[in-house]
Amino acid sequence: MAGASGLIGGALTRSLTADGHEVVRLVRRAPKDEDEVRWDPEGGRVDAAGLAGCDAVVNLAGAGIGDRRWTDAYKARIRRSRVLGTAALAEAIASLDKPPRVFVNGSAMGYYGETGDRVVDESAPAGDGFLPELCVEWEGAAAPAQEAGVRTVFTRTGLVVARGGGAWGRLFPLFRAGLGGRLGDGRQYWSFISLHDEVAAIRYLTDTDGLSGPFNLTAPDPVTNREITAAMGRVLRRPTLFTVPAPVLRAVLGELAVDVLGSQRVVPRRLLESGFTFAFPEIEGAVRAAR
Repeated sequence: MAGASGLIGGALTRSLTADGHEVVRLVRRAPKDEDEVRWDPEGGRVDAAGLAGCDAVVNLAGAGIGDRRWTDAYKARIRRSRVLGTAALAEAIASLDKPPRVFVNGSAMGYYGETGDRVVDESAPAGDGFLPELCVEWEGAAAPAQEAGVRTVFTRTGLVVARGGGAWGRLFPLFRAGLGGRLGDGRQYWSFISLHDEVAAIRYLTDTDGLSGPFNLTAPDPVTNREITAAMGRVLRRPTLFTVPAPVLRAVLGELAVDVLGSQRVVPRRLLESGFTFAFPEIEGAVRAAR
């Protein structure tokens, strides 16, 4: 697994090891344990021998989208960490005499760009802008594994509801302090998924033969930022009086504000049709599970 130390990767690792699976972690430093394999994602290098015998390879690595303001330099780092890392893994997988049966590669609902109140599923085309272009290139970098006949899955993940990181990692402290509120006009759709369901969906896609291509990892019913604000207030029993105006967000976040103020109404059609069941399909349940 690449990205095993991240929010999703850490939770997935805990889930797998609890069920008796052995997780081999890809690390950027010299390996210290038998369950570590050296790789250099931006340099395009991975110790392919360390992947031999693995049943599945899961790639969740990449510089954080929301970790800092999007300067040209940081956007280049975001791209390198995802595209070059994916290409290195895909090429290493393709080089093996006995490749893994499945390659699960992270992606994002940013693939679709701004959708307004239009509902989109996996059949929708890529949108316009930095994130859609990144996602297209990111998924395309997995081509060597696909061409080698390895079942390849792309997880287009939404906003993960969790205390330990991501968008909600920043929201929880604000709402607990009584400083939470809607962002902009609050009418933008946020397609969310609980951390529990994110891990369960990745494991489901890994284990279920015949499933390949893109899958939206979002709850079935996206809600608006206004509805999320209300749910956070109810669950945490805090007022939600504050509002952050759109111009302020743009001034503070720069281009990243497009992701915060943008509206993406993304639904997991393929995941539902395949038989997956969400434990927390509604926002209030997802927030309660994460608090």
